[in-house]
Amino acid sequence: MLSRRGLVPAAAVLAVLSGSGTAWASDGPGTGVEGCGLFVCVEADAPGTAAGSKPARRPGTDQAKGRGKGPVSGMPCTYKLADPQPPAGSVEWGGHEPGDGAVYEKTCAPGDDATAITQLVWAADPPEEQVDPAVVAQQAVDKMLLSGPRIGITPKPGGKGVVGMPVYLWTTKSASTYGPNTASATAGSVTVTATAKVSKIVWSMGDGSSVTCTTAGTPYRAEYGKKPSPDCGHRYTRPSSTRESGKYHVTATSTWTIDWTGGGESGQLTEIRDSAVDVTVAEVQVLN
Repeated sequence: MLSRRGLVPAAAVLAVLSGSGTAWASDGPGTGVEGCGLFVCVEADAPGTAAGSKPARRPGTDQAKGRGKGPVSGMPCTYKLADPQPPAGSVEWGGHEPGDGAVYEKTCAPGDDATAITQLVWAADPPEEQVDPAVVAQQAVDKMLLSGPRIGITPKPGGKGVVGMPVYLWTTKSASTYGPNTASATAGSVTVTATAKVSKIVWSMGDGSSVTCTTAGTPYRAEYGKKPSPDCGHRYTRPSSTRESGKYHVTATSTWTIDWTGGGESGQLTEIRDSAVDVTVAEVQVLN
């Protein structure tokens, strides 16, 4: 049921803000939703304030252009049929009669209930819920299995390397470890498709140094011998026995760059994943 608690005359609120009784502008041409009339919803009985004393926000430029994203640019909005409907002749009907469309509660919020703004608006047909494509993009990303690198390294974990010998660093390339990884999500009339790829891997070598690689790296082969990795490698200058554990703890951190498009918009998101292994590196033993 619609409660009048927390609703105050817009004229009273705006009189405090601007010294005039001007009401809010309508949602703009082409939206099928008229202005909020005399009522806007503000947070009532907030600690330290009088009931209904929180100032209302004026519509932003996006709303004035009829984009339907709410009083603050990018703010998603939801609609709920007002129950009960305002009485005939009240300003919320915007000059219409009951039965000619209906009055809805329009709530716009950036995800924080404390800043939610609710208006009573008339619409000829049930308005579609406004969906933020960026939120749907994150839903698409949540469908993906994005993992840290599947580490390949010489010396192999469990084996033993030698100080000064080339260390090869790589990850097995797959949709979950390197990309591309694609998924879609739909909310309301908005469908967003996102594609994730690893843009870089930062290898923390456990000896205080790090290596940043913009490729998946080159897997080592015996025929490479003592040649260094052509794109992602390292050399240890001290044995791992200098560490308390007797091993170097190697961490590989992938940065997933995710491009998305849908709902007439596009953008980019970032996810971070990591994996780790321990390797042993010894000094060359010289026999007399």
